[in-house]
Amino acid sequence: MGAASPPVYELPGAGITDEGSFWTALGRAVGAPDGYYGRNLDALADCLRGGFGPEPPFTLVWRDASVARHRLTRRPAGGRERSYFEEIVAVLREGGVTVRLD
Repeated sequence: MGAASPPVYELPGAGITDEGSFWTALGRAVGAPDGYYGRNLDALADCLRGGFGPEPPFTLVWRDASVARHRLTRRPAGGRERSYFEEIVAVLREGGVTVRLD
């Protein structure tokens, strides 16, 4: 018998219009306890290390990702060059999540 495939979660992106709506949608999409799977980039990285919902590896299919790409454009503090959207994707991938942008 082979190993089970990692779970796949779908993040509905059409309603993501700001950072708050992203965090709410992500928590619901992955079925995290009380809908919490971070409220900022550092908290997301902590969640990916375990104890707050699903642990990587898993796949996140981000539907209508272009909506969030256009809305989550501010640059996070700390002199980061990427937009908030790009930082979210980077944190997820660095944490072991396969991210598919649809």
